[in-house]
Amino acid sequence: MKALWANEAGEYHGTYYDFPLVRSFPRPVQQPHPPIFLGGAAQQVFKRTVAYGNGWMPTRSTPELIKQGRAVLNELAVEAGRDPQSIEVMAYIAPTDRTKLQALAEAGADSAVLLLTSAPEAAALAELEQIAKAVL
Repeated sequence: MKALWANEAGEYHGTYYDFPLVRSFPRPVQQPHPPIFLGGAAQQVFKRTVAYGNGWMPTRSTPELIKQGRAVLNELAVEAGRDPQSIEVMAYIAPTDRTKLQALAEAGADSAVLLLTSAPEAAALAELEQIAKAVL
């Protein structure tokens, strides 16, 4: 994907996958490519995040999960010669509660994704206003 995002065309010939020359349009605005976040909490996810990713995004994040994951990422990043602060931690499906968001931040989350309900425009805007009042 990185080759497709950065170049007019890309190809890959490996042990498990074989792609001939492929073109993908439109290409992302972000250069050299959009940020890559990996999800999950398995050891291999942390290793892949350090090797290939810009960030880690566990689902149903808790402060304990964020703290443990951040510690593992920091350790693996140092071992790989990478600055641990170059890896962003994004709490995914975070609560819409200021105190709980603060606890995630204190545990090591750099950002959070909040869940919005599917609603018509007016209701969605009202929901966003309600969330903003609750978390800001």
